[in-house]
Amino acid sequence: MNDTPSLGAFLAEQIPHIFVLDFSRYMIAASLVAGAVWLLSKTSWASRKIQKREATRADFKREFTSSIRTVAIYVVAMLPVIWLFTAGYLPSYQGEYGWGTYALYLAAIILAHDAYFYWTHRAMHHPRLFKTFHLHHHKTVTPTAWTAYSFDVGEAFVMVAFMPIWLVLVPTPNGVIFTFLGVMIIRNAMGHAGLELHPRGWASNPVLKWISTTTHHDMHHGGSFKHNFGFYFTFWDKLMGTEHPEYVATFNRVTGTTEKAAADVPAETESPQAA
Repeated sequence: MNDTPSLGAFLAEQIPHIFVLDFSRYMIAASLVAGAVWLLSKTSWASRKIQKREATRADFKREFTSSIRTVAIYVVAMLPVIWLFTAGYLPSYQGEYGWGTYALYLAAIILAHDAYFYWTHRAMHHPRLFKTFHLHHHKTVTPTAWTAYSFDVGEAFVMVAFMPIWLVLVPTPNGVIFTFLGVMIIRNAMGHAGLELHPRGWASNPVLKWISTTTHHDMHHGGSFKHNFGFYFTFWDKLMGTEHPEYVATFNRVTGTTEKAAADVPAETESPQAA
């Protein structure tokens, strides 16, 4: 630990590098998904647009600037934790691991993050927390891939808190962490894509229905504030009775035919609180 730089020196050296790394992660994922949506909108998949409303230039400007702030918060919150691991004050994963161990760790962290997201997301819809933590994210009614990091300050800290909590409790191989961060941002951008990217029949398939779709989260943004709190999966919503009763029908309508160019935003606008 004697060779470890002081926290101040570590931050001064690493902040620019980690900021560029995380901002690039956001830019790559959002650009790939936004590009895919643009290309698909030129094909018959244009009928899979979930809302009639179009995101505006003001929406994009708010989301992009908010995302820069979110990345800055992530860096400020995570670097002291990284320093603690580097200095040996917190235990890191030691030893070799094979593909089986890699898969188990990756599955575990994704399941844990899904549970963390569901319950913190649902809590932030409580009337006492919503304005402070989550209102900014819901200024986006019609999501796009750029919405992925559009958080207020409080919500950004809630979102980043998962990683240090997990790493303190479960020392995890660096390769697993790297993969998880990639999966997380891609799924985030896909959930906000605005165009249904999952195959027809997904929402009612006995196996695939447990994995969330773009429509699932889009309905939450479109006004259904008491439903669809999940991230990667739907089982917390199904278990807790918070899945929108029209979710499967909406997904089927969006993906079923080209007769209707786009599904309407859900008719009801619910109060922004947890069910």
